[in-house]
Amino acid sequence: MTNQKHVVFDVVGTCVSFDAFYNCINRVIGEKLLAKNITARSFGFAWMTAAELEFTFLSISERYRPYKEVITALFYRSLYMCGVESPRTFATDAERDQCVQGYSELELRSGTRDCFAKLRDAGFTVWCLTTGDTKRVRGYFERAGVDMPLENFISCDTQGLAKPALAAYRPALAKFADDDVKWFAAAHMWDVSAAVKVGFRGAYCTIYEQESCEEIFDTKMEVMADTLPDMAERIVAASV
Repeated sequence: MTNQKHVVFDVVGTCVSFDAFYNCINRVIGEKLLAKNITARSFGFAWMTAAELEFTFLSISERYRPYKEVITALFYRSLYMCGVESPRTFATDAERDQCVQGYSELELRSGTRDCFAKLRDAGFTVWCLTTGDTKRVRGYFERAGVDMPLENFISCDTQGLAKPALAAYRPALAKFADDDVKWFAAAHMWDVSAAVKVGFRGAYCTIYEQESCEEIFDTKMEVMADTLPDMAERIVAASV
């Protein structure tokens, strides 16, 4: 059968928010951070961003390591970069591991269920392409009671590649026929703009970044929306 309709979603940051990660950091070391004039959210963002940077650099230099290993290793360095002069006396390995565990306890955004339902009702098959391991990422959907079949997950872990390397998107694109409708949806402009370069149609949601910073990307989005359900509606309308 031809002319099937597909939407491939980024998961972490798009379908899933980082609030649980920040809240976990706050529970574990929040008071100590505030004593240094650092909020749990600002440290969590800095730590996560540093880990994503090193994760990507390792990948493009052909030394791929799973993201969990990288974010664990970057904990003390990130504390130091945030202004904690003696990070290994400031926090313990046990506290570090508790904070890392918070990343596995992320929760779906409130609009994800409605977004998926709108797309499926319109005849789309929903897929997920993630940098994380499939078991952890699928757990986000299972805990929220949102149906997301295991066979519809594609993980860069199995390829030893990190997004936004263009090769990371091509196995997902190759699953579909040339005349199928193929969208990639994300709340990271760097992510969806890279997917467009390999042949996907692009849908961007501002729910995470707020500012698209379009001026530094060379790709025009077909769909831009402020919420996930609105993005789904616009994908459906643009696919008629």
